[in-house]
Amino acid sequence: MAEISVLLPSILQPFAGGQPSLTAAAEGTVTVGWLLDSVTVGYPVLARRLRDETGALRRYVNIYVNGDEVRRLQGLETEVAEGQEVLIIQSIAGG
Repeated sequence: MAEISVLLPSILQPFAGGQPSLTAAAEGTVTVGWLLDSVTVGYPVLARRLRDETGALRRYVNIYVNGDEVRRLQGLETEVAEGQEVLIIQSIAGG
């Protein structure tokens, strides 16, 4: 069984108990959607920050797997294998 880590930006860390990353135990290749479900199971506020009521990624949340933005791949169905880096970036607007 392998572990896959999701790196969180500092703005989201308070919703994950202050942790800079969350890890899920996985066998083989998993999807981004499965990974998000797994790492946010104990952090419902974080889960709501990442996905809307329909389960889709929120507009201002970008997730990268090995540097590739998942919206340009297969979205939440993008596969993640052991050893790949998963990074969440939340866009911040201001003016």
